[in-house]
Amino acid sequence: MNDEDGRMLRRVADYQFGAGAGAALFPTEEDLEVYRTTSGRPQQVVADAGRLVTYAVEGRFTLSPAGARRLLDALDGPTHRVVVGEESDPFVREGRNTFAKFVKRADPGIRPGDEVAVVRDDDTLLGVGRAELAGEDMLDFGTGMAVFVRHGVGPAEDESGEADADEGEAS
Repeated sequence: MNDEDGRMLRRVADYQFGAGAGAALFPTEEDLEVYRTTSGRPQQVVADAGRLVTYAVEGRFTLSPAGARRLLDALDGPTHRVVVGEESDPFVREGRNTFAKFVKRADPGIRPGDEVAVVRDDDTLLGVGRAELAGEDMLDFGTGMAVFVRHGVGPAEDESGEADADEGEAS
């Protein structure tokens, strides 16, 4: 990744996820690969372990499990987290959506459309996706989808930290 791309992508990450997110996702000392659209716009950022983010047309990142892990390590809880109970664990890991009645805690700063990590109490990553409700509404609503889960994280991935290959994802 060249310096210009790095600065721009870190700035977008800091804006979307908060201060420090850009450095966590795209450290200057790591050699990351940037895949581009035919027009030359950055589309995906890939590390050795796989895709970190997709940079969507509207100028926001969608996270992969590898990217979410980097954010979880860098940002203090509850930032961009939705905590679910044990009963949701196997379903989220399979990539199924998270419903409000199973949300135990959520970052009150979450807005509908935000990228979030679905985690257990101990911050174990279960999945990543898009918030459908505001963080506070996730706790107040007894029904309805809280998070559209784009990728579930299987138990085998907990150990390796590697995510399924999804290089072809379009946004």
